[in-house]
Amino acid sequence: MAVLTEAIVKKSFRSPDEVREALLTRIEMLNLGENVIAKTILQPGWRWSTHLKPTMGTDLCEVEHLGYCLSGRLHVMLADGSEQDIVPDDLVRIPPEHDAWVVGNEPFVFLDFTGGKSFSKR
Repeated sequence: MAVLTEAIVKKSFRSPDEVREALLTRIEMLNLGENVIAKTILQPGWRWSTHLKPTMGTDLCEVEHLGYCLSGRLHVMLADGSEQDIVPDDLVRIPPEHDAWVVGNEPFVFLDFTGGKSFSKR
């Protein structure tokens, strides 16, 4: 009887598989099989409705994000008007239909486990 083994897959954001950039936005992606993990870096002054809305062609971000905040602060406002700040060490699910903006003078750095594949891509 054959024993199937799988190898450990190791990647690093020091050498991402793909990088997407837009004004004040950098997304570094690692492909792990069917999974895409994105490290999103948003600079101070970034706002989805200002910087990505024109490219995406929707009034609000339609991508769901499940991720972990490494640094910085992001303010998120949902279509229903509810709001929340995301700060370091927060694990968060952001549903589709939201606007968001960086608060303060520090870049917002976020590991996105679900939304990275489609974020900033029309």
